[in-house]
Amino acid sequence: MKSDDIDELRRSREQFRLLVQGVADYAIYMLDPEGNVSSWNSGAERIKGYRPDEIIGLHYSTFFAPEDVERREPWSNLAAAKASGRLETEGWRVRKDGSRFWAHVVLDRIDDDDGQFVGFAKVTRDVTEQRNTALALEQARNALFQSQKLEAVGQLTGGVAHDFNNLLMAIHGNLDLLTQRDDLPDRARPLVANALSGVRRGVALVQRMLAFARRQQLHLAPVLLPDLVHGMADLVRTSLGPSVLVEASFPLSLPPVMADANQLELCLLNLAVNARDAMPDGGTLTISARAESVQDGRALGIGPGQYVRLSLADTGEGMDEATLSRATEPFFTTKGVGKGTGLGLSMVHGIVQQCGGALRLSSTRPGGTTVDIWLPVAGALGLGADAPPAIAPSTHYAAPMDGRATSILVVDDDPLVLSTTVEMLCFAGYEAIGASSGAQALKMLDESPSVSVVLTDHAMPGMTGVELASRLAKTRPDLHVVLASGYAELPDHTPGIHARLQKPYGREELLAALRFA
Repeated sequence: MKSDDIDELRRSREQFRLLVQGVADYAIYMLDPEGNVSSWNSGAERIKGYRPDEIIGLHYSTFFAPEDVERREPWSNLAAAKASGRLETEGWRVRKDGSRFWAHVVLDRIDDDDGQFVGFAKVTRDVTEQRNTALALEQARNALFQSQKLEAVGQLTGGVAHDFNNLLMAIHGNLDLLTQRDDLPDRARPLVANALSGVRRGVALVQRMLAFARRQQLHLAPVLLPDLVHGMADLVRTSLGPSVLVEASFPLSLPPVMADANQLELCLLNLAVNARDAMPDGGTLTISARAESVQDGRALGIGPGQYVRLSLADTGEGMDEATLSRATEPFFTTKGVGKGTGLGLSMVHGIVQQCGGALRLSSTRPGGTTVDIWLPVAGALGLGADAPPAIAPSTHYAAPMDGRATSILVVDDDPLVLSTTVEMLCFAGYEAIGASSGAQALKMLDESPSVSVVLTDHAMPGMTGVELASRLAKTRPDLHVVLASGYAELPDHTPGIHARLQKPYGREELLAALRFA
């Protein structure tokens, strides 16, 4: 080889060395056949923290995490690259200061001009930021998928609950009428009572389904959590039994929250029973609360503001990660067949969200489970003082008969509900007629000016109950309208509505609503 060629080769090698040395975003270095570092560029020093005199001559396993070294990954990578000529992989690597980064690694086999193996060329890139971005995107996609799935299930559940409400209405109403008959045989009365008990259990199930679908009708008002918890202390202790110790801890001053007191009691009782089931050999359930100011509630799904954080912590078996991720799904349960509907936690979740709050579960196995509930401080939501009174199906009233509402028009698109409601009113002494749609109701009102009260369902095709009430407020302002609905999506202020009746309702709730009208 001529001297000019030799000089040119030297210049070319020097330029290549300077090029490699100047690359700062990639760690580019050589390994000898045993895996010891034989060269080091500026990118390797920047990414891994070692100066050339600190690392050259050391084995490249220095960069691996201890657990990877223990399972001999550095040597298996060298063997794979030597055998196939190239290995591309990703994994955790360790810097000089002990910190870790996610590395994208390319390991190439190097042969000399005679084809003899002389070592490896290694290129490492720090892709921690890209990995974190990809993981965050994947988590966001999963969260969106779960949200869409739960929303679809919620819509289906709400629709099923609505139809089930109507069936329960017809069964409950007719059974209730049977109990009022003097000619009902004595031997039939226990059978009717058992059937009514079954209906009440069905109503409770529907309420849970509607709570999950966030379509249950809530009556929000300021609630003092210490008073509510202490007021149901005996019920909780009786439900949990002597093997579970219940401890309550509240600060001396705690602001009231906006919630439905009855539904919140139901939530706490459900959570307490879940805690008991997680402590078959006994344990401790601790109920506590504290005021919190939430600046960024996006992770919880709530807005910034003042909240009270209510916590229930048990010392039970706890849940693994897979169970914890599905705990609030509807119909998911770890209990045996016939021991749970799988709607308890999903019901609590739905009610808390309707109150403007959030629910979060944390658990270790073993160690126990903690349920945290954020509820908005009273004043953050409007009280809806001008809304018409709502008659809850659990409230009992004496049957009113003041003579004012003597003629009633019942509007419902379900023929079973319509005929049952008309029969209940007639049995109570009212003059009642029925219409199967809003349009038919308007026509019948033109023909029956003596009607003084309209009892209308809301969810009807063609014209909803709210739309019917709005039209009647303009054309027949003398009419009193009672709106019946099992849903919670209705606005608080609706023109022409004087009282609301929550489905499924019985005879007492029906007559109480007319009394308010």
